[in-house]
Amino acid sequence: MASTNSNTFAGLSLILDRVSEQRDDGDRVAEQARSLGARYLLLDVAGDAFLQHGNDALRWLDATERERLLPHASYSLLGIADEQPHFMLLLDESDDIAALESALVARRLGLREAGLLLAADEAGLFAYAKGLAHWQRETRFCARCGSPLQLVSSGHRAQCTNPACGRLHFPRTDAAIIVIVEYEGACLLGRQASWPPGRYSTLAGFIEPGEALEDAVRREVAEESGVIVGDVHYHSSQPWPMPASLMVGFTATAISPAIRLRDGELEDARWFTPQQIVDELADGSLATPTRLSVSYQLLSHWLRERAGLDLDALVARARR
Repeated sequence: MASTNSNTFAGLSLILDRVSEQRDDGDRVAEQARSLGARYLLLDVAGDAFLQHGNDALRWLDATERERLLPHASYSLLGIADEQPHFMLLLDESDDIAALESALVARRLGLREAGLLLAADEAGLFAYAKGLAHWQRETRFCARCGSPLQLVSSGHRAQCTNPACGRLHFPRTDAAIIVIVEYEGACLLGRQASWPPGRYSTLAGFIEPGEALEDAVRREVAEESGVIVGDVHYHSSQPWPMPASLMVGFTATAISPAIRLRDGELEDARWFTPQQIVDELADGSLATPTRLSVSYQLLSHWLRERAGLDLDALVARARR
């Protein structure tokens, strides 16, 4: 399996059919779960995955291992890839994690760490499973009547158990914008006080009710930096299940470059020319966002389009 999308966790549709039309067919899902080709992605209570001990790859369980080691663990159908049904398998507090690690010859990693190590398809499947698992763990009671919920549709819906209510609850995704803003050959980057020294990134923020994506870009940039944005264009998106977001990436052009930090969220914001980025990466005074984030891809795209520069090469050279 392989994904061609440059954003980490994205491009999963290239290798996975989510078969949403099959989720309510309990008999069929159960048959798939027992099949020889079934694969299970195991997540612990914290949402960390099990990886092969000596290899940067997920430690999938087969149906026989699942039945032997975790016969009572709840599973959810993720979809079909390479003609094999793929499931998520959730542990709970009563499971002996150390014994499982030993039995599977495995180690555990969180999504932030594993996302930089795993192949693109496995990183995407881990992100998908982690987002679904978080929603399942957090969504236990009906928002309308307070009654307990029961997972249905192979883990992709939760139904109120109160017969007088019966409300269906769906997995939640919180949309956020992230944007690289340009003005006369320079791009706008900001930093938070909690970040490692020298790290700057593109600006981002959550979308508010009744707000268009482009309007969210203009509002967030103005709120955080005081810069006024005009044209806004879509770039790409990235699932960000930490715990439940979707990052929608944009490029934008500023009308006014004046920076006035307003809400205290940013410690600093600056305009960087391509040459300044080259020089400050080289002398160690500037650090880019992690390659895990779409922010890195936005900066990479801008440097390539504006100056023919390869951000990967610049970062690699700075680390020598």
